Amino acid sequence: MVPPTTPDGDGQRAPGAHGDAAGPWGVADAPGTRCGGAAYDGTPGPHDATGESPAPAGPPSGDAPDAPHGGASRGSGRGVRDKAPPVPAGQTGRRPSGGSLREQLGVVIATRDRQRTLAATLERLLALPEEPRVLVVDNASRDGTAAMVTRSFPGVQLLRLPVNRGALARNEGVKALRTPYVAFSDDDSWWEPGALRTAVDILAARPATGLLAAGITVGDEGRPDPLNSVLAASPLGDGSAPGSRRVLGFLGCAAVVRRHAYLDVGGYHPLLFFGAEETLLAYDLAAAGWEVIHCPQVVARHSPADAPRPGRQALVRRNELLIAWLRRPLPVALRRTAALCGDALHDPGARRAARELLPRLPAALRHRRPLPPPVERAARLVEGAPA
Repeated sequence: MVPPTTPDGDGQRAPGAHGDAAGPWGVADAPGTRCGGAAYDGTPGPHDATGESPAPAGPPSGDAPDAPHGGASRGSGRGVRDKAPPVPAGQTGRRPSGGSLREQLGVVIATRDRQRTLAATLERLLALPEEPRVLVVDNASRDGTAAMVTRSFPGVQLLRLPVNRGALARNEGVKALRTPYVAFSDDDSWWEPGALRTAVDILAARPATGLLAAGITVGDEGRPDPLNSVLAASPLGDGSAPGSRRVLGFLGCAAVVRRHAYLDVGGYHPLLFFGAEETLLAYDLAAAGWEVIHCPQVVARHSPADAPRPGRQALVRRNELLIAWLRRPLPVALRRTAALCGDALHDPGARRAARELLPRLPAALRHRRPLPPPVERAARLVEGAPA
């Protein structure tokens, strides 16, 4: 699959600069890659001036602190292959003998108003031979999801949020768990038997690896997701694990992270809410010196609904521009903003994206931390632009 592309003003075409793709991998609307939409449904809770939901915990909305989202490590200039920050004692991840990974790995599921789908996913996760911890973060559901989890799945941890926090619900889940590794699922995705053990083995043997992007199969028939071939063709070269590739993108419901690395960079950024958030997290991990790799031997299964998601493309395009202002060189941010404004003259979706971008720009500029040069070169390679 070739990701959707868009003119970038420099004679090249940059995947992910427009609303038909989420970041450089174009995962937002590629067939079979609609991950996370049901968990957040595009309906945030009460909004502040920047359009973000107020946070019951963590940094204030729209005004993320200097750390951990781009603290001291952001200016270090370390490349994507450099040594990662030290892992705290006790988090090297060596698993004990035996079949259970309960003390090593937990699965975080963010969900909203999808109790039937969630119940089926929980059944599958609880049947895994690895016996991971499972934590559901309920994004202010209104359909009785929390009561269903409490009643039907007493072995599952439940964290109820008072408002819909979008992708930030995953941050709350990672904070609540104490396992060295955390896998993400959505209410319509799960992990194949043995996949999580393989992921733990890979991460435990490679302390500089911060995130593992899994291979993805789709539907009951398990057909390969088109994103697999995109990740496998990454121009960034081989990763540290056999058969892996270094990448700057992944699917949110098919990733396993080193908890320390995830928290080291602040997890998903509070400015985005939902849409293209994986790209910014991959950038921040790489900028902090953590390796991000695609490992096709670790497999997640995804069974997405075909229901339309109105406003999705505008939301993704808005966030792609916010990412450009937060992390990319000013000429890139300016070109892509100019392209959005031009499209807004005739495209209602672009007008919506521009309208929602403007109140968030001051926060993006306050917390702007351009990528270190090696990571910026990697981002341009991924986009097909000259490095």
